[in-house]
Amino acid sequence: MKAADTGPAGTLTVEDLSVHYGGVRAVGSIGFTVAPGESVGIIGANGAGKTSTLKALMGLVPRSGGRITLGGRDLTRVRARDMVRHGIGYVPEGRHVFSGLSVEKNLMLGAYSRPWNDGTRRRLDEVHALFPVLGEMRDRPAGALSGGQQQMLAIGRALMAGPRLLVLDEPSMGLSPKLVGSILDVLLKLREEGMSLLLVEQNAKLTFGVTSSCVVMENGEVAMTGTSAELSRDPRVREVYLGL
Repeated sequence: MKAADTGPAGTLTVEDLSVHYGGVRAVGSIGFTVAPGESVGIIGANGAGKTSTLKALMGLVPRSGGRITLGGRDLTRVRARDMVRHGIGYVPEGRHVFSGLSVEKNLMLGAYSRPWNDGTRRRLDEVHALFPVLGEMRDRPAGALSGGQQQMLAIGRALMAGPRLLVLDEPSMGLSPKLVGSILDVLLKLREEGMSLLLVEQNAKLTFGVTSSCVVMENGEVAMTGTSAELSRDPRVREVYLGL
């Protein structure tokens, strides 16, 4: 799926990002990069600060400090609603589809930052090709979809703006192994097409299958970094962080 012309296609750089909730540190001065076309995972035990990191990156929770750039453009003060205009798509934990609206209207809302033209219609066709069930159920209320179908809708909605970087928070949560495999296939296809991915995911098979490198978080800090192949074989990562 070709990205829209949404600004620089350069590296996402996160520097010294920190988050506090009521004086309690959730994330402390972490940093990482996602190069164009790269797929990076953030892994760690529950409560490690993974979701807080993504929400702070997207501007959904206040940052206590840090700097975020994409292709050299400073996004630190960009509002959450405007991140999509800079080429970052977001698939939140728990899907958060608009249950009372049709599948088609949910997808169209994903393109709110783009003019509705032939390019946007083509992107809608591409989303239907990725997730045929969304085309088949286009007129149904999103709330009538199964959990797996709603996850497909959440991903499709994020893709409608043609992002250069897709940020996903727990895309396999609550899904059957078969549906997890379907999500894995879609993310691999997007990666092959050159889209950058940043993924928080508890499913180790999906994480290591999709990503080229990972950041391991512990207590709001970066504990380890490495290639996904290396970390998937690391006994400490498997036992302490992934429970394998």
